[in-house]
Amino acid sequence: MNVELLTIILLGLLILLLGFGLRVGFCLGFIGVAGILAFLKPSVLYQVAEVAADTGTNLFLITAPLFILMAEVVSFSGVGDDMYTAAHDWLNWLPGGLAISSIATCTGFAAICGSSPATAATVGLISVPEMIKRGYNKRLAVGSVSVGGTLGILIPPSITMIIYGILTETSIGKLFIAGVIPGIILSLILCSAVALSVKIKPELAPRMTGVTWKKRFESLRPVWAFIVLVLSIMGSIYAGVATPEESAAVGVTIAILISLLYRRLSFKLMHQALLRTIATTAMIMFMILGGNVFAFLLSTLTIPQYITNLMIGMEISKWSVMILINIVFLILGCLLDPLSIMIICLPIMFPLVKSLGFDPIWFGVIVTINIEMGMITPPFGLNLFILKATLPDVTMNDIVRGSLPFVLLLMLGLAVVMVFPSLATWLPGMMKF
Repeated sequence: MNVELLTIILLGLLILLLGFGLRVGFCLGFIGVAGILAFLKPSVLYQVAEVAADTGTNLFLITAPLFILMAEVVSFSGVGDDMYTAAHDWLNWLPGGLAISSIATCTGFAAICGSSPATAATVGLISVPEMIKRGYNKRLAVGSVSVGGTLGILIPPSITMIIYGILTETSIGKLFIAGVIPGIILSLILCSAVALSVKIKPELAPRMTGVTWKKRFESLRPVWAFIVLVLSIMGSIYAGVATPEESAAVGVTIAILISLLYRRLSFKLMHQALLRTIATTAMIMFMILGGNVFAFLLSTLTIPQYITNLMIGMEISKWSVMILINIVFLILGCLLDPLSIMIICLPIMFPLVKSLGFDPIWFGVIVTINIEMGMITPPFGLNLFILKATLPDVTMNDIVRGSLPFVLLLMLGLAVVMVFPSLATWLPGMMKF
């Protein structure tokens, strides 16, 4: 059976099983095992055990549950409240100051969280009611938080980048540092767009007044916890004191100590955080295992090589191919959750991207920004549902319509990083790991 027909059969079966609602991890694992039995020798099944062993003992995979636990602990430590208060006091004089404060808080909170849903939920619970109470347009309020929350997977530490690093065998430390400049640029684009919109339509957000300089400086005092966490995580990596895996352990330890110091950590809350961490980690493990079995089958059948040769043989520019890849990510972002998109697409797309000469670190940032857009694109944008659960008084219609304009801004940020790849590659190039 030729490779072209095998490709059609496997992708068709994947679409069919996903259409029946089968969990992505089990779907990929089933296709992988069935494909080995159908198109290879049954004796090759021992490779599934090897893939499972390699996946389960991957040192990088230790990083994910530790950062997930840190995000859970940080979410009730009060750090988010303190950061929003400081951002509010310092940025309230700007047009749309509270919305800009929300985005700025999301940017900072992302640096100690690594989770988009956790960022959106924590900041949204604080900022959206405050904005609505102050007369802000409801859609602007929820839109700024939903898009701000997406920065949680671009600014390090990032769970999405950890998964990308595991799937593509790319340095997680370099991926982390690669997201810093693009994350800041995206944040500035979002804040500037809010300020410009409110400048044109002042009725969107009334101007806030009455914050003294004394209050502003006082609001900085509790932010020490944020600074300590960032330095403990990122500083330990880039000072050569700890590896990314070790920095995750340092970060979660510091987060627990800060929560204890704030007297906001109880046995009940810690128990809940551990349970959520276990559930999330188990889901990720099953998806990565299924994805790796699927990737083994594709590689053995030379399907990625076939697709690569097919695209190269079409004699279109490599940038046309990259634009097509981004379009595929955008469409899938409307239909699947972020992790599923990566697990399904990277075994096929990553070899193609490497053969075209694109930098794997840069492509990791491109993938992450695409995943960001998928977090707020209906009908399955995860942040949309997180905000709805967090803010029951706000309708889903307002959340969706408030978020859609920000998707265009993320597209603008994606275009900037594509046109200027050095924004993502310069800092990693300066680092030695």
